[in-house]
Amino acid sequence: MKTKEKVKLWLQKFAYLRDNDFRLCSNIWFEEFKQFDINDDLSAKDFLKIYSLGKLTSAPSIKRARAKLQEENPELRGEKYYIRKGVAQDEWRKKLGYENY
Repeated sequence: MKTKEKVKLWLQKFAYLRDNDFRLCSNIWFEEFKQFDINDDLSAKDFLKIYSLGKLTSAPSIKRARAKLQEENPELRGEKYYIRKGVAQDEWRKKLGYENY
């Protein structure tokens, strides 16, 4: 499954992942670990080794896929998007003297 497909699946399944890239990455990586037949006692050293070998989807790729999906699909956007676009954007417009726009 491609990164964008994985990310879309998780964003559709769990709304709380839409605002938190750390949680989104963790969930995707947890699923990817299942292919290695590793028990629950994975050490940080083991994780870093697997990640450094490129066996897990990179965090920046997951973040880019999430951002692109949310740009294209408003239903996948989280609460922070609307807060940022609503209140924060209006405040900055006023500060910059664009209150008529």
